[in-house]
Amino acid sequence: MGEAGPGPGPGPRETLEPEEDEVAAPGGSRGGRAGPRGGIRVLKRNVKRNGSRSCLNRSRFSSRERDWLKEDVGRGCVYVYGRDSAAAASSSDLRLVLCTVGTPASEICDGEGRKNLFLQLHGDLVRRLEPTEKPLQIVYDYLAGLGFDDPVRMQEEAANSDLSCMIRFYSEKPCQVEQLDRILLSGVYNVRKGKTQLHKWAERLVILCGTCLIVSSVKDSHTGKMHILPLIGGKVEEMKRRQYTLAFTSAGAQAQTYHVSFETLAECQRWHRQASTVVSMRLSMVDLSCYSLEEVPEYLFYSQDIIYLNLRHNFMRSSGAGSLDSLCRFSQLKSLNLSHNRLGEFPVSLCEISTLTELNISCNGLHYLPSQIGKLLNLQTFWLDGNFLTSLPEELGSLQQLSCLGLSFNNFCELPAICEKLIILDKLALAGNLLETLDLAVLNRMSHIKSVDLRLNNLKRAVADTLEGNKSVTYMDLRDNRMTDLDLSSLGSLEQLHCERNKLKELTLSGFSLRALYANSNCLTAVNIYPVPGQLTCLELSHNQLQCVPDWACEAKKLEVLDVSYNLLVELPSRILSSLSLRKLMVGHNHLQSLPPLLEHIPLEVLDLQHNLLTKLPETLFVKALNLRYLNASANSLESLPSACTGEESLSMLQLLYLTNNNLTDQCIPVLVGHPSLRILHLANNNLQTFPASKLSKLEHLEELNLSGNKLKTIPTTVANCKLLHTLIAHSNEISIFPEILHLPRIQFVDLSCNELTEILIPEALPGALQELDLSGNTNLVLEHKTLDIFSHITTLKIDAKPSLTADLALTSTFWSHGVAEMAGQRNKLCVSSLALGNFAEGVEAVYGMFDGDKNEELPRLLQCTMADVLLEEVQQSDTMFMSNTFLVSHRKLGMAGQKLGCSAVLCYIHHDVADPASNFSLTVANVGTCQAILCRSGKPLPLCKVFSLEQCSEEAKRVKEQKAIITEDNKVNGVTCCTRMLGCTYLHPWILPKPHVNSFPLTVQDELLLLGNKALWEHLSYTEAVSAVRHLHDPLAAAKKLCTLAQSYGCQDNVGAMVVCLNISEDNCTCEMHGLTLPGPGGFSSTTTKLATPSSSSGIASEFSSELSASEVSSEVGSTASDEHNAVGLDGSLLPRQERRCSLHPVPPSSIFQRQPSSATFSSNQSDNGLDSDDEQPVEGVMTNGSKVEVEVDIHCCRGKGLEFETPAAEYSSSAPGPEDDSGLVLIIRRQNSVNSNTVQRGVKEKCELQKSLSTCCLYGKKLSNGSIVPLEESLNLIEVATEAPKKKTGYFAAPSQMEPEDQFVVPPDLEEEVKEQMKQHQDNGADQEKKEEHAGALPEEFDTAL
Repeated sequence: MGEAGPGPGPGPRETLEPEEDEVAAPGGSRGGRAGPRGGIRVLKRNVKRNGSRSCLNRSRFSSRERDWLKEDVGRGCVYVYGRDSAAAASSSDLRLVLCTVGTPASEICDGEGRKNLFLQLHGDLVRRLEPTEKPLQIVYDYLAGLGFDDPVRMQEEAANSDLSCMIRFYSEKPCQVEQLDRILLSGVYNVRKGKTQLHKWAERLVILCGTCLIVSSVKDSHTGKMHILPLIGGKVEEMKRRQYTLAFTSAGAQAQTYHVSFETLAECQRWHRQASTVVSMRLSMVDLSCYSLEEVPEYLFYSQDIIYLNLRHNFMRSSGAGSLDSLCRFSQLKSLNLSHNRLGEFPVSLCEISTLTELNISCNGLHYLPSQIGKLLNLQTFWLDGNFLTSLPEELGSLQQLSCLGLSFNNFCELPAICEKLIILDKLALAGNLLETLDLAVLNRMSHIKSVDLRLNNLKRAVADTLEGNKSVTYMDLRDNRMTDLDLSSLGSLEQLHCERNKLKELTLSGFSLRALYANSNCLTAVNIYPVPGQLTCLELSHNQLQCVPDWACEAKKLEVLDVSYNLLVELPSRILSSLSLRKLMVGHNHLQSLPPLLEHIPLEVLDLQHNLLTKLPETLFVKALNLRYLNASANSLESLPSACTGEESLSMLQLLYLTNNNLTDQCIPVLVGHPSLRILHLANNNLQTFPASKLSKLEHLEELNLSGNKLKTIPTTVANCKLLHTLIAHSNEISIFPEILHLPRIQFVDLSCNELTEILIPEALPGALQELDLSGNTNLVLEHKTLDIFSHITTLKIDAKPSLTADLALTSTFWSHGVAEMAGQRNKLCVSSLALGNFAEGVEAVYGMFDGDKNEELPRLLQCTMADVLLEEVQQSDTMFMSNTFLVSHRKLGMAGQKLGCSAVLCYIHHDVADPASNFSLTVANVGTCQAILCRSGKPLPLCKVFSLEQCSEEAKRVKEQKAIITEDNKVNGVTCCTRMLGCTYLHPWILPKPHVNSFPLTVQDELLLLGNKALWEHLSYTEAVSAVRHLHDPLAAAKKLCTLAQSYGCQDNVGAMVVCLNISEDNCTCEMHGLTLPGPGGFSSTTTKLATPSSSSGIASEFSSELSASEVSSEVGSTASDEHNAVGLDGSLLPRQERRCSLHPVPPSSIFQRQPSSATFSSNQSDNGLDSDDEQPVEGVMTNGSKVEVEVDIHCCRGKGLEFETPAAEYSSSAPGPEDDSGLVLIIRRQNSVNSNTVQRGVKEKCELQKSLSTCCLYGKKLSNGSIVPLEESLNLIEVATEAPKKKTGYFAAPSQMEPEDQFVVPPDLEEEVKEQMKQHQDNGADQEKKEEHAGALPEEFDTAL
């Protein structure tokens, strides 16, 4: 045990009583309890799980304990739970043990009065610790493996109770009741033998274990004579005449029956459930995998008919009762699975089971095989994958019946010579080893080998000492190696070859028997096959450097699939396109300028031509290719389309047509009518201005229509004839009239964002299938409360939420704006979430993130809610590793959800240098998995992330191989995921790690855009194309939408997410802590107009979720009320006042300058229930009533400007405190009238200029707001904040017409009438001149300052 070290604190064996002034942990009881005599320091706490970093400072420790822990980083605490994990989590039996890294498990057991200590990882298996193992050192090693490298930080993390979801210690072995039932059921019950009632009921010990029912001959007898009833193929039935009684019957002609009577219904059901599982099996198989077993139950040996025994994922001991030494007692055992048992050595006792025909002992850390392995003469299948074997014993050659030998992911450096003696062996599985040379001569000597798997080795070349051919090998897999040249012409019988992801420049093969060739992702310039492969059906050569299609490919008469995309082709041979066998042709991403004409009918079904230089398609394409069902010609320069029919009737069978990103005009629309079977049509980003109604009505089978990025002003009303339409995407057009699509019975998804909609005519009832309606980015759209109420039933509703006067009015920085787009594609759920905080940490900073859960939606939403909080806490700790620690802590905070699920993530943090707050902006980017971010600098893409996948990161693939993970043929770790670093998936530790790649550098004036996207986006869009596609767009929402649309049109069928951040970084960055507000100019008014920060699908959270928002998210996304005070909110929620930071460009304004002071005024009418004052004849315009009280929220402005003078009344209802300036020139004066029933609002001046409206505005998701908070829609609708007519007047502020009392009317003396008229005329002229100047400077889109 380690030394305690100097200091007044307790040593590891010292027992202390807690101090009297110790405060109880949150949610727990006060004080602690000392451990037993002579034991280690044990504290019993009712600890509430808390993810705060400052665990060592929390009240669960006394001051003396904290001091003792801080003296040495080798000290710490270990949480020890009781047997019942659920109860332990609720703090009924939880102990904190103070110890050091040198404290062994035996000493902790002595301190607790226990015999053993158990370790559980990731809520999965539980193993018994050896007495010499050191628990605290195990925890520290685990944290270091995750990515923590600071000893002090590891000490703090080890003290965090949230860590128990990943690593947990038990004083007793926990076991669930369901698991115990599957292993063994036993009890003393009334038993009667036989089907007749001649036998009497008697109490007997009854056991159900393995495949048999065991009944003792004497009550409570655990030994002696036992009656065995085999259940395989038998039956179990409930007796109707006797309550809670089961009848167990064996199979066969001489079947026996036992009746067992139970005391309770629950007990009867437990036995019936387990017995039904046994009798339903056809073979005598017992599955005891994943039960944390150290030995098999003794009663299992009564089941002598067991043939298959699965003990995978346990901790079986080699010796002792029920251990591996006892398995030879099974006389008929043929198949045994002992994989993942941490054996370390091959159990020699297994060699005595002569009946074995199949043995799996993979992933056990074996370094050698014993010579006794030669005794298993009947062995046919032998799995040894995932060990450390470097050689095989000679005795293995005596296993002449061995036909399958698995040696993948070991440490072999050459082909094992012993395989030459295994003449029945037909497959050589050596994937994931250390082979550097493929010796074809050795392979030739193994004439019995037909299949060779050598993927994921270090192969650099293939050598052949002789010219002797090989006539046995038919399948070879050489993927993911380092080969530059490959000549396998000697393999005359080769039928299928995989050589993807090498560095091949030249490939030579024999074509006698070749049927399929997969050589994607190489550097091939030539592929030589002789003779012509007459049997070749599939040829994939994508992602190479081929400049022409090989001639032999044109002569392959049976070729059905040809993929030469992502090459350097400039022309396509006519023999390829006219092939009478070709059904699928992929030639996208080349340099084709034209296609050869078609003269004969061809059977082509799939044709991919995207990303070429085509200006037209062959005129007879649709006439000669009558079987064509899929055509993708996106990203070309097409101006027209060929006709689909020559006569009156079209025979086209085309169903999927993608023509996005071309130069098509309205003239191509009539041609589409010739394809009556069209189901999916993409015409985005063309030059369409109209879509004729008569043409659209004929596309009756249309299911998905994408018309985004055109110049359409309307969608024809004949869209109502498309009864099968379920998706309409028409964003980024000029549509002003809402299409008649809400009558369609199957409509599910409608995207009309970034258009010019003004109103919506909707039916009384929406279609039941409608799931998402996106109306964001329509600046002139006004939705009435009735419309919103109808839309509230939609799962996802995205609209521009007008900023509420009562809500916070924090503004984003002028340095950046953002837009987010997420599309589910053909998946039924969206597993991508985004994080966008343009005003982060109470300063001029921003955080943007993208999270992709692949097939789960829980983790992306959890990270969306919590990651900003974690980053804020880490930044405030002033830790240089704040970004890496943010990912590691977020990984821990996922808790139980992160045990089985995983998520890719990228996080971008724009900030100032911590050491120099006045410095320029810096960008820190961190990512795990396949989510990426790129920076557009001077128009060029700059990758910022590292893709952590097996296919794209050789270093990670090497690490995973060295840790003996099994990489399946689809390149997934243990068949689960292709990612090597993710948040979550803790059960795949240490193969899957949460440590991110971190990149940090200063931003410059050349930085224009920041693009974030998930895996699906970057798989279909290159960095260069993504930048060029959105660089010219000023609206980040439209830019993000365009990226997603392009990805879908290029073939993406999965969830796709994109975020575009427009940067406006100058050399002299303003660092004023004004929440991004424009600072006052010389005249007291804002010198520029800023944009309101409104979280949305384009700014803020794009995917709705049901989790609660944390404090920092609410303060960052929703904002804080603008005022003259800027308070920093601490982690504990307290306000920390600090002086406002100003840069040299914007000093503190003098007190004589008035600024906008947002406020709220409530006007009540106590004598009227309809919004009328006692003398009013008509309701006040713009006022909505709510019972007997009329509430109007207004902003009160106090300004001083040129040419603006106001008479100050004796009693003016306004606020004089200075505050941040508004971006509108509107000034309101609220005057208090003499009558208590009359409230007059007068407008001092007209609007100075129209409010600037950011197209990236907030989206409101029906019942779920975009910031994640759950707000009942009806509550937001009850806020009486704006009149129905107010938005139509293009004003963002409420202004009710004056209804003055007679005594309040202003009377002008006759002698002053002319002077007053002259002044009023002069005032109007000045206002008109000012409006003309601002209108000439540029009309700005309007923005309403009131909330819906």
